[in-house]
Amino acid sequence: MNTKIIPSIKPIKKPKVNVITLGCSKNIYDSEVLMGQLRGNQMEVVHEAEQVNKDDIIVINTCGFIDNAKQESIDTILQYSQLKDEGKVGKVIVTGCLSERYKPELESEITNVDAFFGTNDLNNILHSLGANYKHELIGERLLTTPSHFAYFKIAEGCNRPCSFCAIPLMRGKHISRDMNELVNEAKILAANGTKELILIAQDLTYYGLDIYGKRNLDELLRRLSDVPGIEWIRLQYAYPSGFPMEILDAMNERENICKYLDMPLQHITDRMLKSMRRGITKQKTIDIVNQIREKVPGIAMRTTLITGYPGETEQDFEEMLNWVEDTRFDRLGCFTYSHEEKTHAHNLVDDVPEEVKQERVDAIMELQQGISFEINQEKVGHTYKVLVDRKEGDFFIGRTEFDSPEVDNEVLIDAATLYAAPGSFVHVKIDRAEDFDLYGQIVK
Repeated sequence: MNTKIIPSIKPIKKPKVNVITLGCSKNIYDSEVLMGQLRGNQMEVVHEAEQVNKDDIIVINTCGFIDNAKQESIDTILQYSQLKDEGKVGKVIVTGCLSERYKPELESEITNVDAFFGTNDLNNILHSLGANYKHELIGERLLTTPSHFAYFKIAEGCNRPCSFCAIPLMRGKHISRDMNELVNEAKILAANGTKELILIAQDLTYYGLDIYGKRNLDELLRRLSDVPGIEWIRLQYAYPSGFPMEILDAMNERENICKYLDMPLQHITDRMLKSMRRGITKQKTIDIVNQIREKVPGIAMRTTLITGYPGETEQDFEEMLNWVEDTRFDRLGCFTYSHEEKTHAHNLVDDVPEEVKQERVDAIMELQQGISFEINQEKVGHTYKVLVDRKEGDFFIGRTEFDSPEVDNEVLIDAATLYAAPGSFVHVKIDRAEDFDLYGQIVK
């Protein structure tokens, strides 16, 4: 009896998806969710791999916030679309803020991109890649950060009317995420080794108003604080107007809520704040900073400022400079104003020359450098709990609870004496301090 041999059929291998992320931590989070869904669909997915193959699908998650970020996004799209023309990659797909804001223009100018998607098109992106959205994967992500910390987005969009900001055009109105869903996501992260949650949103303080009828960030903080394995919870992007002081009670009650607050204030003169539509005055700004510091002694406050907003005079700038000197923020970033289409401020004349904008940024950052040096000198001789992020050369690099990754100070620990595993907490005695870095030794 002859046995018929049926040839085996090799399964068709799906192409690899290479996700490129540009812009802020909100985009990082979105990329991680997309990558988690792709992996859940048994697709090979990598983040920003340098080596590309002719069948790879490139997904570029763009930023459209200010001129420099938009240009970087456009340059990246052009780079990979050229690789596609040369047969070095298979497909190029664009998503994110730039694509949300300028989709028609991009489609007409860069015609060899396979598809453009906006900021809330996850289902459509997955479908275009031959994948399905899996509800059971809610809370599952493929982290692009070291596993011991994760950006944790609690809301999307923004309801604030700030004149200079195009975020509502790209991200829509504020939508809070369900608290139970967030707690579940935190548990999944903790089970996979995450120790620090960095809470992000366009405005953390608005959390809950749309779905619970009240500002509910304090309750969310307490529930996240109860998740076993979460040792640090950090707050970024808190809006000053209507700031819910009760979150400071949670900060004082719970040791794993970092005494750290990122509150972008943008400017200080009443003229500028009114034109920026910030809903706050100079005196109220000063009062809230003082109240926060009084209620949480030792809190590290970070802020962000804008120079060169339309109509900013030398007097406005000097007033802001003097206020920075008086207030002595622990951390500070400063940016030049970017004239964004379809924002309220775009109706104003962009009348401050670019070189003047940059000179003002430089002056503020030079002042802040001196303030940071003085604050750091006060830490010499003291011991701090430090989360180790990585090893570089002769040092382990870590952070105190007063520092967020990428933007704040770092602690450099001599690697010659004791070992410190990345992702571990150690106690470090500071023996030297520079403008933005601390140096120390591990103490047992």
